[in-house]
Amino acid sequence: MSYKQDNSAAIDKLQNYIDSPDKQRALYRRTLVIVVLSQIFGGAGLAAGITVGALLAQDMLGTDSFSGVPTALFTLGSAGAALLVGRLSQRYGRRSGLAAGFLAGGIGAIGVVVSAITNNILLLFVSLLIYGSGGATNLQARYAGTDLASPKQRATAISIAMVSTTFGAVAGPNLVGVMGRFATKIGVPALSGPFILAAATYILAGFVLLVLMRPDPLIVAKAIADEKRKNKNILSNRNINTLTFNKKGIIAAATLMVLTQLVMVAIMTMTPVHMGQHGHGLSEVGMIIGFHVGAMYLPSLLTGILVDKIGRTFMAIAAGVTLLSAGVLAAMAPGESIILLTLALILLGLGWNFGLISGTAILVDSTNHTNRAKMQGTVDVMVALSGATGGVFSGVIVANSSYATLSIAGGILSLLLIPVLIWSSSRKIKVQA
Repeated sequence: MSYKQDNSAAIDKLQNYIDSPDKQRALYRRTLVIVVLSQIFGGAGLAAGITVGALLAQDMLGTDSFSGVPTALFTLGSAGAALLVGRLSQRYGRRSGLAAGFLAGGIGAIGVVVSAITNNILLLFVSLLIYGSGGATNLQARYAGTDLASPKQRATAISIAMVSTTFGAVAGPNLVGVMGRFATKIGVPALSGPFILAAATYILAGFVLLVLMRPDPLIVAKAIADEKRKNKNILSNRNINTLTFNKKGIIAAATLMVLTQLVMVAIMTMTPVHMGQHGHGLSEVGMIIGFHVGAMYLPSLLTGILVDKIGRTFMAIAAGVTLLSAGVLAAMAPGESIILLTLALILLGLGWNFGLISGTAILVDSTNHTNRAKMQGTVDVMVALSGATGGVFSGVIVANSSYATLSIAGGILSLLLIPVLIWSSSRKIKVQA
C-alpha cells in the first residue's frame, strides 16, 4: 500500500470518529483502560526508585549533605522530559510522546544499576537525569484521559488515571526489601535492586502505550475540534489565538501544582534519611513511603469527583491546608514514632493529590486542543523544576538545621497558593472544549 493510500485510510478513520459520538465515547473509555494499564507499571517504576534514591546517594557519597541530589536530578530530568513529551504529544499524539518518555525512563534505571555496580558517581547522576523521564511521563499520562472527556468529566478522568498508579506505586516501595535481596543474590548492591524493578516496569509501560494506543486520543480530539470550528464557522485564526488561553487560569494552575510539588518532594526526600538516623531499617522506610505514595494516588477517584462537583478552587485551598497539617505533624513527631511519621506522610501525599488534580483540571479548562499538550508540558516543566529545588535544598536545610525546620517551612510555604487562587477567582475561569 502506498503512502497516499495509508494517509487516505487514516483520514477516513478519523472521519468515522468525527461523525460518530458513540465511537468517541468508546474511544474515551478504551483510552482510559490503556492509560490505567500503563500507569500501573509506571507507578511501580516511579515509586521503587524514589524510595531508595537518597539512600543510594548517601551510601555512594558518604555524606547526608548531598542526599537530596538524586531527587533533584530525577526531577530536573523530569523537567526536560516533560517539555519534550509535551511537544512530541502536541505534534505526533499522546502515543508517541508517552511511549518515548517511559522507554527513556527504563534506560535511565538500567544506568543507575550499572552505576551502583561500578560505584561510578558521574554515571549515577547522568542516569538519574534520564530516569526522571519516567516520572514526567507518569504524570503526563493523566492528560491523555482528558482529551476526549467533557468538561464535567475532566477531573474524574484525571483521577482514574492517577488512582491506577496506586497499584504499582504502593507495590514498588514494599518490594524494596525483596528487590534488595534479589540484587544481592545476583551480585549487585542491594540498593540498586529497586531500580531493576523500575527498568522493567517503565519499559513495559512504554510498550503498552506504543502497541495499544491506536487511534491516538489527542489526534482524534484535535480533528473533532477542527471540524466543529470549520462547520460552525465561528472562529477566525486570529480569534482562536485570543480565546485559547485563559492566563489567570494557567497561572493559578501552575502555581498550585508547583507549590504542592515543591513541598511534597522536599519533605518526602528527607524522611528516609531522618528515619535512618533514628534507627529504622530499609523495610520500615519502604513501608512508610508506600503509605505516602498510596495517599498520593489512592484517593484520586474521590478527589476527582469532588473537584468536578464542588469546584476546583475549594479543593485547591484544601490542598494548602492539608500540606500545612502534614508539615506541622512531621515536625512534631518523634523520630522513633513510626505511627506519627506515617500519618504525616499520608497527609503530605493527600495534600499533593488535592493540588495536582485540581490544578490539572484548571489547566485543561484554561487551554484548547490547539496548544493544550504543549502548555501541559510547559507547566509540568515548572512542576519538575520545583521538585528539583525542593530536593536540593531539603538536604542542605536538614544538614544545617533539622528535619523539623524543613517540615514547618514546607507547610507554611504551601499556604502561599491561597492568595493566588483568590486572585484568579476574581474572573471566572472559562471552560474550553
